[in-house]
Amino acid sequence: MLLKRNIPIRYIFGKIKYEILYVTIYGFAIEIIYQNFQITNISIPMTVPTVLGTIISLLLAFRSNQAYDRWWEARIIWGAIVNDSRTLARQIMFLMDAPYESGDIDGFKHRMINRQIAWCYALGKGLRKDDPMPLIRKFVSEEECEFVEGFDNKHVGLIQLHARDLNNALKQGWVNSYQQIEIDGTLTRLCDSMGKSERIKNTVFPSTYSLYIHVALHFFIILLPFGLVELFGLLMVPVLIVLTSCFFLIEKMAIHLQDPFENKPTDTPVLTISSNIERDLKQMMRDKQVPQSFATDKFYIL
Repeated sequence: MLLKRNIPIRYIFGKIKYEILYVTIYGFAIEIIYQNFQITNISIPMTVPTVLGTIISLLLAFRSNQAYDRWWEARIIWGAIVNDSRTLARQIMFLMDAPYESGDIDGFKHRMINRQIAWCYALGKGLRKDDPMPLIRKFVSEEECEFVEGFDNKHVGLIQLHARDLNNALKQGWVNSYQQIEIDGTLTRLCDSMGKSERIKNTVFPSTYSLYIHVALHFFIILLPFGLVELFGLLMVPVLIVLTSCFFLIEKMAIHLQDPFENKPTDTPVLTISSNIERDLKQMMRDKQVPQSFATDKFYIL
């Protein structure tokens, strides 16, 4: 996620450097033809690219809005994961009790809370198609790691272990039926957030919609120099570059926002959020090894 600090110009225009290069070459070619060969009928009325540019602007605005909705929905989902992770840790810490001091209930509580931390990292890594096992091994036992490795989606295996331990807690008498239902409700909400994140990840933005706008944009750029050449003369090329750069940047912004789990600077910062969840849950457990608040010198967080 981009932060509120100076974003490097090289990052902004680095996304469209090849497009700017092509437009520059094309603009100079049209200018050379117009100046050297004195072809006066090369120009077209400016109203033609103006109308087409207006239509493309509306389409790009609509697409950018839809892409932002996907990005914002992803952020809302991970906000819910933060809340439900804290709720689960609170329920485990204060609803579970061993009336007859049977079993290692403190170890049981810490195991479930550490597993929840691992679940957050596993989901974030899984959405980015990275291997989450190195992070999972930091929080769960080797036996549980072997169980999780049997799942394609490691976070599904971790939530399965949650359900198994909750059932065991009910059998041990550490929770009553009502408390078990409440904690299971929190696990259900976590499953809902997991499914919503996977839906965004696996649902491709309509390719035909993107393709048609892309083709229309290039057709507009092809026509634009013919409308500018008589108005600006030798200044046509820089004017062309400025105008087309605006359109290309808006298109690139929409492309990046529409996929919020691709490990890019514009993504939902799932690993940073997971790190904050780890800090909060370990503080709730009174763990001495609490990670520091996340800080970065970069202009984005992941």
